[in-house]
Amino acid sequence: MAKRKQPTKHQSTSAKEDVLTLKDTLNTGVLEQLKIKQKELKEQEQQQKEAEEKRKKEERRQREKNKSFEELLNDSSMDWTKFK
Repeated sequence: MAKRKQPTKHQSTSAKEDVLTLKDTLNTGVLEQLKIKQKELKEQEQQQKEAEEKRKKEERRQREKNKSFEELLNDSSMDWTKFK
């Protein structure tokens, strides 16, 4: 059987040119404001993540500091039978 040729897709490229994007329709000043706001939000999110990590690290340190001798001994990997 002979293979059929695929029709060319010239129509799709012209349709893409006719479609306006949000970037095209917005004023350049508004677009710049949105980009600045996006950058600020990313920075705030990064700062929140760092603060959360720092808080968790401090909580772990405090928890470790407040452990009793028995808890520390149970958590250690030392085995008294090895040191007989």
